Amino acid sequence: MLSYRHAFHAGNFADVLKHLVLDRILAHLVKKDKPFFCLDTHAGAGGYSLTGEPARRNGEFEAGIGRLWERDDLPAALAEYLAVVREFNPSGRLQAYPGSPYFERRRLRAGDRLVLCELHPAELVRLKSFARKDPRLKVVRGDGFHECIALLPPHERRGLVLIDPSYEIKTDYRRAVEALLGACRRFETGIFALWYPVIERRRIDGLEQALGQSGIRRIRLFELGVGPDARGHGMTASGMIVVNAPWTLADEMEAALPFLADALGRDGGGHYRAFELTGEGP
Repeated sequence: MLSYRHAFHAGNFADVLKHLVLDRILAHLVKKDKPFFCLDTHAGAGGYSLTGEPARRNGEFEAGIGRLWERDDLPAALAEYLAVVREFNPSGRLQAYPGSPYFERRRLRAGDRLVLCELHPAELVRLKSFARKDPRLKVVRGDGFHECIALLPPHERRGLVLIDPSYEIKTDYRRAVEALLGACRRFETGIFALWYPVIERRRIDGLEQALGQSGIRRIRLFELGVGPDARGHGMTASGMIVVNAPWTLADEMEAALPFLADALGRDGGGHYRAFELTGEGP
């Protein structure tokens, strides 16, 4: 199935969390002079209009990035994230939202590499346009679950893999876990970030259990909810599971998550979770 289009959801609360975590990991990677590799398994487009019909249909961005746009009291990590979104809107008005490839590309240095995977034909066209003439970027038309195994380990021996499927197919939950575990085993020194939506909590419970029993060490979970779990009422929360998280990430999220829960929660129903799913191990 290739019916999912992120343009309808760009800039929503889930994007805020996902791209906040993504930006903080990338900021950590560029602190060292050594080159890094970045792989985005379900890249989508480089950016999305917020003025067209898809974004305006449900107005999800208004309850996400829209609630942060005018704020000047953000925690430091959130302020840096918002600065990227502002950079993407040079007019000073919130008219567009950057996709994950934009956050990734802007952190690249001369020796770094970014591989962007996508299957949707329309998104692929836009992604190729986004990446053209930049030798550091490579666009792959392929199944991101497969590519995140086939392309690892990179010769740089350090980097980030973002696994961000749409979950429109229920088997994506199982495949996401399998891909994450397989990639971790091939690239033990890498940082991995897996995004998930909370639509049916039991699926996330199963995902957490599978990862907790996997034997993979150093797994952290960060989740943001805007309302109570409510099966059949769409996405009420989303999370990022990070393997080999930078040591600074937990503190940054400790400051950002309560703020986001308060700012983006519906009718005071915002909530969050942040904990170590598995520790350092023996």
